[in-house]
Amino acid sequence: MFIDSHCHLNYKGLVEQEREVLARARANGVQGMLNISTRESEWDAVIGLAEREPAVWASVGIHPHEADQHGDMTSAKLVEKARHPDVIGIGETGLDYYYDYSDREQQQACFRQHIVAARESGLPIIVHTRDAEEDTARIMREEMEQGAYSGVIHCFTASADFARIALDLGLYISLSGIVTFKNAKDLQEIAQTIPDDRLLIETDSPFLAPVPHRGRTCEPAFVSDTARFLAELKNIEIESLAAQTTNNFFRLFSKAA
Repeated sequence: MFIDSHCHLNYKGLVEQEREVLARARANGVQGMLNISTRESEWDAVIGLAEREPAVWASVGIHPHEADQHGDMTSAKLVEKARHPDVIGIGETGLDYYYDYSDREQQQACFRQHIVAARESGLPIIVHTRDAEEDTARIMREEMEQGAYSGVIHCFTASADFARIALDLGLYISLSGIVTFKNAKDLQEIAQTIPDDRLLIETDSPFLAPVPHRGRTCEPAFVSDTARFLAELKNIEIESLAAQTTNNFFRLFSKAA
């Protein structure tokens, strides 16, 4: 049994074949999927799918790319929407300085609102970071000093130092199909150091299809390929990795259990 801890089922490439995508995932042993929102306009659709489908859960959040378009986003608004029984996480949120689609200060302010919402709701935060390790770490540390919260660094591609910071803060680390890429040697080395009890797996579909599906639209069924690669990398049985990452998911996203 696998859990895809991060996918975008409402995105183009998947939403047009929703039933088929879900059927293929379940046929491939993927028994649960966390469907992630990235802007407020998606919240109702993402929650709606969770209401219709068993073991498909929802998050509410604003991606850093969308921060400029959500200048009025508050922790209170996030907490209110997160009261829905199928919403199990806050995000995705964080910082992305690679594209700078939104002002950096606005990204940081929005990120902090999400952390406050995670703290107040008791739900884990789902963190995106790209080319922004220093500020991401600083904000996470500063906010942790204001009160504990849980969370996961999704689609991890950062440095070993950042991985240690995240783990020291009590966060989980989720690996996507990127870890299977031939040019991902540094990430593969870091993956071997992530404690088994703090590891999640994801697709981030419809993006980042793992080997052997490169070039195709990614979908939750492919999370099993990432799991098999990681099991071999960490020299453990695939059944053990599947069970461990599934247990980790339900420990972190306890509302789904």
